[in-house]
Amino acid sequence: MTIESRRATLPGSNSPFSEAGGKMPRPSRLGLLRDRDFRRLFAATAFGQLGDRIVFLALPLVGIASLNADEFQVGLLTAMTTAGSLLVGLPAGAWVDRVRKRSVMISTDLARALVLLTIPLGWWAGLLSIWWLYAAALLHGMLTVFFDVAYVSHLPHLVGRDHLVEGHSKLSAIRSVTSIGGPTMAGPLVVLIGAPATLLASSAGMAVSGLLALTIRGREPKPEPSGRPRWGAEIKEGLRFVLRQPVLRAIMTGDAMFNSFLVMYQTMLLVFLDREMGLRPFAIGLILSGMGCGALLGALVATRISKWVGHGPVIWLAAPATCPLTALMPLARPGWSVYAAAIGLAMLSMGGVVRVVAQSSLQQALTPDRLMGRMSATARFVSWGGIPFGGIMGGVSGSVFGAAGTLWIGAAGMTLSFLPNVLSPLRAMRALPTDNAPSSSVETPG
Repeated sequence: MTIESRRATLPGSNSPFSEAGGKMPRPSRLGLLRDRDFRRLFAATAFGQLGDRIVFLALPLVGIASLNADEFQVGLLTAMTTAGSLLVGLPAGAWVDRVRKRSVMISTDLARALVLLTIPLGWWAGLLSIWWLYAAALLHGMLTVFFDVAYVSHLPHLVGRDHLVEGHSKLSAIRSVTSIGGPTMAGPLVVLIGAPATLLASSAGMAVSGLLALTIRGREPKPEPSGRPRWGAEIKEGLRFVLRQPVLRAIMTGDAMFNSFLVMYQTMLLVFLDREMGLRPFAIGLILSGMGCGALLGALVATRISKWVGHGPVIWLAAPATCPLTALMPLARPGWSVYAAAIGLAMLSMGGVVRVVAQSSLQQALTPDRLMGRMSATARFVSWGGIPFGGIMGGVSGSVFGAAGTLWIGAAGMTLSFLPNVLSPLRAMRALPTDNAPSSSVETPG
């Protein structure tokens, strides 16, 4: 089934794919990569995500291996990493809607690089503690909220609404490649120079990402000021818009459930691999790279599967089709079976990317331009709001039931996360809407 879409771009879009004089663009195998600005965003994404994936492995290992953190402390560290969504999630959207998104991306990338740099410096100075790690994780997570809201909101301005699926697919593909390369690079680095020093690579990746974003020439129009900021009214408007849309509401609810149990699972996964399977950082990196391979496969087939299955059905089918396989990991024993169980993690990543590409495109297609930042921030606030609690519950569950028991609980919860979506209009929504009609029905704050 093909998806009909408008041949139009947003005001200020620098994309060569917009309609010009009624002419249709020539098809190209490169697609959006023909556009210089999209190539710069693509490259910035590669370096930024490479740094982020190294953080994913190295930061917990700083606590586990270098500071001898117990299960609860590892869970609390995960909670600190993701608590930014609760603390600044909603204000971030209202603020980002008032500024140019590219500037936010640049400044937050460079700030995150500096925050990560403090960890190896603190380690070398003999000052690093678990509390220092908590503080760095919290600040890094808060900056990431602002970056992600701006990043997601910037894409429609850069490529136009009619190329959102392709844009998300290509960016998901490069994120997936870095999901393979990041852990593969981080494992040997942790062995050679230690987990704290490995974060230097993460800091460098985010710094390069910010500098590449600085070279993007296209500028979206600066949002027109609507008087003095009324943060409460603007945040309320974004919440009201999202919560009144059955499709957006279902996506966020399913995401919130999935993410909470995913973080429970991930919190104890490194503990399980390190302490119960006896794996070295290099072997752990290989297993996490397998997850990246699954994510890359998902990015490559996301557009095709969405067209074949339908944008709505693919969102709810992803979880029951792939999440049960994550139960292979707690069944594993030291030896070859743990690597076989990694197939389940790869399938989880594949399904997750297919789902995210479909739902991100759908969310943006349903949202008017002036609410894009608030929609993204509200979705993140609701979808990610339970993640800090998932990290804490993962630590508590690990202390009570052990790492393997927590993996079982996480696998079951992720599998059941399809329920809010299958009980919504997503069940039969096969194509993206061709007009973001909600723009006419949303009130403007007085």
